[in-house]
Amino acid sequence: MLRTFVTTALSTQELTKIETHIASHKQMPGALLPLLHAIQDDIGYVPEESYLHISKALALSVAEVHGVVTFYHHFRRHPAGKHILQICRAESCQSMGSEKLEAQVKKSLGIDYHQTTTDGAITLEPVYCLGNCACSPAVMLDEEVYGHMDADKVAELVAEARTA
Repeated sequence: MLRTFVTTALSTQELTKIETHIASHKQMPGALLPLLHAIQDDIGYVPEESYLHISKALALSVAEVHGVVTFYHHFRRHPAGKHILQICRAESCQSMGSEKLEAQVKKSLGIDYHQTTTDGAITLEPVYCLGNCACSPAVMLDEEVYGHMDADKVAELVAEARTA
């Protein structure tokens, strides 16, 4: 089955940034992962429109680039919201109720994982360990980890983030 890619034009600024990262990474052994990280760190996601540029520079197929981006949960293929809310799905958090928490958060935000609220404020993502097992269930909002979370505490964090 052939996969078709939706192509929207990259802005000149995005394309310049992507090409700069490609140029600085293409001679590295195993360049693909560091390159993808650099692109996402710089523009916030790895646009599908960049796959052809990356594949040509690294002598890979577009399918190989796509496969790596979609295999790793860390990589986003679309712009994220202003804030990133991650819910830990590791065993410790699951045993302490993260599955119930994620269902409540999804319902309250009106989105699923890898989606952004209609106001563009919050993108919800799963994460598979925040290293905060003693305080399960844990979430991370942007770069801050929070433990012993429940739906009310997450709602407070989201409300604060929306007003920040």
